[in-house]
Amino acid sequence: MERRKGSEFITYYNEIEKHQIVSKFLKSGQNKEDFWRAHTGKSDHGVLLGWMRKLGYLKAGQLEERPSKGSIAYMAKDKKIEKRGEDSFETLQLKKRISELEKQLKDAEMKAIAFSTMVDIAEEEFKIPIRKKLNTKP
Repeated sequence: MERRKGSEFITYYNEIEKHQIVSKFLKSGQNKEDFWRAHTGKSDHGVLLGWMRKLGYLKAGQLEERPSKGSIAYMAKDKKIEKRGEDSFETLQLKKRISELEKQLKDAEMKAIAFSTMVDIAEEEFKIPIRKKLNTKP
């Protein structure tokens, strides 16, 4: 999405687009400034690094230092960062799903308590057994 600010347009990206852009950057092997300029035509100003920290590709205090492109350390670090980012995105989705399921569980437990209370009150008020007794013959 683009908005006009003064004489230039500012582009806003959603989280999925940010993950895609960061993944492309990590696979590209370019430095941040060159990648960002090629991707947007503008200067980086720390946007890409900020996204990487926010999305879990880098820790808050960690600077993004890349060894030379041909080295084994570069390849290992590149794969770790990429995997951590994918895990982070999947982890966020799983955490969101867990919170939804916990909410559903609380709702179901509250309904069960309400139903049980309603049956207890009805049994006392009308003096009739409503719940089926266990170990009864059919």
